[in-house]
Amino acid sequence: MLLWLTDYLTQFDSGFNVFRYLTLRTILGVLTSLFISFILGPYLIRHLSNKQIGQSVRDDGPETHLEKTGTPTMGGLLILISITFSTLCWAELNNRYVVVVLLVTLFFGVIGLVDDYRKVINNDPKGLSAKYKYLAQSIIGVGAAAYLYYTATLPVETQLIVPFIKSIVFDLGWLYIVLAYFVIVGSSNAVNLTDGLDGLAILPTVMVAGALAIFAYATGHIRFAEYLGIPYVPGVGEVAVFCGAMVGSGLGFLWFNTYPAQVFMGDIGALSLGAALGVVAIVVRQELALFIMGGVFVVETVSVILQVGSYKLTGKRIFKMAPLHHHYELKGWPEPRVIVRFWIITVILVLIGLASLKIR
Repeated sequence: MLLWLTDYLTQFDSGFNVFRYLTLRTILGVLTSLFISFILGPYLIRHLSNKQIGQSVRDDGPETHLEKTGTPTMGGLLILISITFSTLCWAELNNRYVVVVLLVTLFFGVIGLVDDYRKVINNDPKGLSAKYKYLAQSIIGVGAAAYLYYTATLPVETQLIVPFIKSIVFDLGWLYIVLAYFVIVGSSNAVNLTDGLDGLAILPTVMVAGALAIFAYATGHIRFAEYLGIPYVPGVGEVAVFCGAMVGSGLGFLWFNTYPAQVFMGDIGALSLGAALGVVAIVVRQELALFIMGGVFVVETVSVILQVGSYKLTGKRIFKMAPLHHHYELKGWPEPRVIVRFWIITVILVLIGLASLKIR
């Protein structure tokens, strides 16, 4: 919206051409979503509190979590509002990559909204059943993957790129749809599983989104792509603006979500942010880099799979409690220690992922 306005104003003053620079618009995307979060955050928290839209806590979890009962949830609304408004302001809205990542994010947010609504408003502890939740995620995931596959104009758009070994490229063909589906749905659920402590999921999401913004910019810039030996995908650089909006909204939400949290994001935030990371990684052709940078999300998910599998097969548990962050809590780690150490691990993994841009 604002980009269209600046385009119009260039006929009166050429100085407005500065808004055509992708780097500036990405920075403005960060700042716009951040300021929206700061402005709307207190009002949303107050509204959720007045409506008694509070978090319910599992009684079989760490005892320290019982004091969090009643903390406002569904704060992911703040994230979605700020991301959407910022993207609409500064991104090229006729860019198909921007449209896909924004729609996937919003659709997964709707799934989370229904789940949260049933849990909190309807007092249904199960929320949206796993069967219907997964079905809805699958429909959106397959739809997005199929759209990207059938609208691809270059072979590189459906190839699998191996980080650090850039000479190895796999032509996926229709298997691209399968890969994209699992990346979107898997990433969405992985972030959702990680969202169990104050600020634990949101800052790693911010860091990974920031790294993906760099990948998007480089992938959409022909000279940088050629120099770095990564695939050049015309137009995908515009996704950096969306990633910038994710970074700003995530930092804004963390302002209220940091320990002890004033608000939780709920499934509406976790499912949508995870899906956003997945679909962005797909369009910038860095699915395996996402696997590296989002290692905390991956390990959290694997811990749940191992725990469930072990209990069903042997009747024994591997961890004191899954996901993994609860295991360390029950071992006696204070919550802030778990959170910060997981953040530090994410910093390391993101740097390793970014190193794949140069190391060949």
